[in-house]
Amino acid sequence: MSGDDIFQLFAFLLPAVVTGAVAFYFFRLHTRNEEGRRRFLLHKDSQKDTLPIRLQAYERMVLFLERISINSLVVRVAPKGKDKGAYENLLIKQVETEFEHNLSQQIYMSEECWNIIKAAKNATIQIIRSAGMSATDSPDKLREDILNQTMEKQSPSATALSFVKKEVGELW
Repeated sequence: MSGDDIFQLFAFLLPAVVTGAVAFYFFRLHTRNEEGRRRFLLHKDSQKDTLPIRLQAYERMVLFLERISINSLVVRVAPKGKDKGAYENLLIKQVETEFEHNLSQQIYMSEECWNIIKAAKNATIQIIRSAGMSATDSPDKLREDILNQTMEKQSPSATALSFVKKEVGELW
């Protein structure tokens, strides 16, 4: 093969290679766009189905936080006897039962939100326990002590509730 033949072969191959490369580039761009469009449509359809479930989970957690709110809890759960320790355990059991009833809701919310809800539950139990360590001997006085502890500061439930509301607002 002479230099002219090689040049002629290169002259014929260069436009074919350039055309092939451009076609490959546009085909790849088109398939990426189609994949992105399909992914968007799939996400849109799944969100249409999951959004009501997620909102229901947040609603249940709001209800949980309201039910374990110190004021609500102490008013709703009355002492069944004259034993302060039994009443303290009853309050804690109520919080734990409410929490266990709503454990499955964690899969529908962010990990940060779930951790804040758990922290609110634990802080509520801690408030009950610390009030139970006082020198009082009656359940009614324990109720009063528990309420007094939350008078000066925001309850753990209220803090968690504001975070849940913020997270739900971000869903839109």
